[in-house]
Amino acid sequence: MKEKKQGTRAMAWPEGYGRRVLAEVDSTNAEAVRIAGGLAGPEWICALRQTAARGRRGRAWVNPEGNFAATLVMRPSGTPADAALRSFVASLALFDAFVALTGRTDGLSLKWPNDVLLNGGKVAGILLESVGGAGGLSHLAIGIGVNLRAAPSVAEVETGAVRPVSLLDETGIAVTPEDFLDALAEAFATHEARFATYRFAPIREAWLARAARLGEEITARTGTSETRGRFETVDGQGNLVLKTAGGRVAIAAADVFF
Repeated sequence: MKEKKQGTRAMAWPEGYGRRVLAEVDSTNAEAVRIAGGLAGPEWICALRQTAARGRRGRAWVNPEGNFAATLVMRPSGTPADAALRSFVASLALFDAFVALTGRTDGLSLKWPNDVLLNGGKVAGILLESVGGAGGLSHLAIGIGVNLRAAPSVAEVETGAVRPVSLLDETGIAVTPEDFLDALAEAFATHEARFATYRFAPIREAWLARAARLGEEITARTGTSETRGRFETVDGQGNLVLKTAGGRVAIAAADVFF
């Protein structure tokens, strides 16, 4: 497939957010933990190469050169439950960054709780980790990985998981990590400001408008159980709501399979 460079676009770096791009680091989330205490405000950390990247539940995250790996470390307002809703803020920011850099919305959707799909395959994922202090949660690390140039093989992901895809393979559009960082940071700041002002309701509404498999049968698995039902909605606390044979079930955390 012939590569097409994404069109240049003037992107305004959001006021109040720090930006650092590292040639190499073990993990951007690990770096976020190391530097959080010395930050005056939210900071984006982007690594051109990670040596120990990880995903949800401690799984390894395959991150070939040219893909995007970054973490936003911030001091979240509100409760720990409010902090967890930043996964929806980040999902919307990712969606908007893809649109800004490709000029297209077709094929893009959001998979609960924290993935972005392109043409039905996983192109990006989000990992939230709390950074504790003496009083509990002091900072939040929002780790984001995007398959810009290459995707892992099916053999490298969990059995039954959504197939991995890359932006380049699916669209022919080549985007650099630095350009993606600029678009993502701008989009995140916009949605974060909306969340801070109006709380979760408009974020939830926007997320549901982009949700994958809404109204369809899906399976939610935890380490100890499996629930299958029709994906009815996401509630006001960010829980997945399934309509099952036994009634409506709200699920706070799980892996979703189609």
